Amino acid sequence: MALSSLVFLLLVGGVVSGVPTVSQRCVTDTDTFLSDINRDEPKEYAVHMYDAFGKMGSNVKGGNANRPGLLQQCSSARGPSFSGQYCQVFLRQGTVQYFVGICVPDSCKEEDVQILVVYGRLQFNQMSLIPPLPSVLVNESTQEMIMTHCLSSAVDPDASDVTCLFVCCVMVALPLAATLFTAMIKWQRNREVSPAVEAARLNSGLNLYGSMKTNGSSSREMNNSISEGNTDSRPARLCLPQSCVNGYLQAFSLQNTSKGVLSTSPSIRGGGYSSLNGIRVLSLLWIICGHSAQFPVINTLDNYKNWKKTVESSPLYVLTISGPVFLAVDTFLLLGGLLSARSLLGSIDKAEDKLSPSLVAGYLFKRIKRIQPLHLFIMCLTIGLISVVQWGPYWFPFVDTMMDCKAYWWANLLLITNLLPVHEICIPWTWYLSLDFQCYATTPLLVYFYRLNRGVFTVVAGGLLLMTTVAGAVITAIMQLPVFQPSTMTSENYVLYYYVKPYTRYGPFLIGILTGIYLKTKKDQLLKQKWQAALGWFCCLSLMAALVGLPYVLRETPDYPSAPHALYQGLHRPLWALAVTWIILACEEGYGGFINDLLSLSFWVPLSNISFACYLSHPVFIILYIGLQETPIHYTDLNFMYLFLGHLVLTLVVSYVLTVLVEKPYLLLKWSST
Repeated sequence: MALSSLVFLLLVGGVVSGVPTVSQRCVTDTDTFLSDINRDEPKEYAVHMYDAFGKMGSNVKGGNANRPGLLQQCSSARGPSFSGQYCQVFLRQGTVQYFVGICVPDSCKEEDVQILVVYGRLQFNQMSLIPPLPSVLVNESTQEMIMTHCLSSAVDPDASDVTCLFVCCVMVALPLAATLFTAMIKWQRNREVSPAVEAARLNSGLNLYGSMKTNGSSSREMNNSISEGNTDSRPARLCLPQSCVNGYLQAFSLQNTSKGVLSTSPSIRGGGYSSLNGIRVLSLLWIICGHSAQFPVINTLDNYKNWKKTVESSPLYVLTISGPVFLAVDTFLLLGGLLSARSLLGSIDKAEDKLSPSLVAGYLFKRIKRIQPLHLFIMCLTIGLISVVQWGPYWFPFVDTMMDCKAYWWANLLLITNLLPVHEICIPWTWYLSLDFQCYATTPLLVYFYRLNRGVFTVVAGGLLLMTTVAGAVITAIMQLPVFQPSTMTSENYVLYYYVKPYTRYGPFLIGILTGIYLKTKKDQLLKQKWQAALGWFCCLSLMAALVGLPYVLRETPDYPSAPHALYQGLHRPLWALAVTWIILACEEGYGGFINDLLSLSFWVPLSNISFACYLSHPVFIILYIGLQETPIHYTDLNFMYLFLGHLVLTLVVSYVLTVLVEKPYLLLKWSST
């Protein structure tokens, strides 16, 4: 079948007025492909390329408008002088936006593909390979080109990709090397002690036995010291400097970093408050569940409209994919404020009740050392994975993330990512670390006012709480922001101006600071009678239920400044923090009942120990899963439950490894100088 006249003119290099031409090699290879597919017996490679084109599926009305095609089949096709190249053409038809996967010769650049689609429509058999959605399904029949993406079959990492992968390898190699050296030192010293022990067994003299008993005791102490990472107790035959190198061995060796991670004894990170472990882990599970459901929804569901309708109509979904799921982030901010205040007050007590600049600097440096090594490792790992993994049709959002990292990696280093426009954030989920550190840096100032004058402290704390509440309400009213997910997923302004900013999210952290100061300095119990505890629990649970349920009443995005939306947005996060604060206080003062028993289970302790690694690593697994999909995901409750459980298991296993290899070594460096 002959090509249409317009396509033929384009392919042979003819120029239509105002229409750019396609490159000569793309013209030749495309002509070959179209000729081979139009033969009486089409060539096999051409059939595979054509078969890899995306075709319209069922349930377009339910949200299945994308036509991904078959990326791997396209890439594996081999023509006479070219290979298949998978490209995505993003189109708009009325109010519907969708993409279509097409397979073209790899000699065609994105600009060539766009020209062929816009002006030539790649027609054969008088039918376009990218036909518009039928008018019976979409009111508008005219297609509008948005952009074109092509995925090269050959992965060619640049210098920044190689650097990131190298950094990851070095950060993992250091603790492995330290582990090997520590094991060699222990083995060497065991060999030195063994002959003396054998001689003691053969000698029956009391004095000699007693002497050897002392030596044996010394050897046991030395072995115990080595097993605990204290390899600087005695010179070794290996040529290692005893001061610095032994300290690093202690900090980086797995013999030391793995200790206590899986222990069920109370965690130091809980600050002595046993209920915090359960609160932290349950909040983390809520976030992982929400991300497992949220990430696929953005681009990869074939029934998005059905999902949206289901979520908006049933309050049962509040525990997974509704807006309130991110109240768990406010719980983390509350815990961060509580523990930061308690830690700083404890440091002041050890420094003879002095809040000096050096103490504040050490306090902030300790926090940086706590979060940055694993944070930067995850950033480098994600950049490396995006550059080397052969992605599927849904890879394009992650490529944008990689490009953001190459331009704005310094914001992650300085912990200011949440101050950038949302589309410039490298590794989007790390915005929380920047927010947390910015809030953390305010703790010394508030503690200073608390120690200076209680009246001044009350005015400052009250003013800050009022300002952050008013900021959230005013921004919501002026920008007409939604308060409910999935509505918030389609509102860029919600994230850009409200969700990640310190001036709208500071309230829970401030309440945490106040709670930490109270718990550290209190001299008497707040609750003295059971009726007080009963009333407190009733108000707490009622408030939490209201905060979770109200978004269903306010689920519509307002078309005008809405007072109910503004009030809810400004108040719901501080109120949630107050409710969680009550749970902590009631559990600490003996009025927690079965809730305290649940939150204080030893089961939560090891999970709490790896919770930071879990938060940073779990989106990587979700991104890998989505990015490698060749077909859209179909939403059902069962499918999403299995997605959540699968991501959770992988996250727990890898997070333990990351905790002992990357996170704990840098935390333990503080002991290397002692």
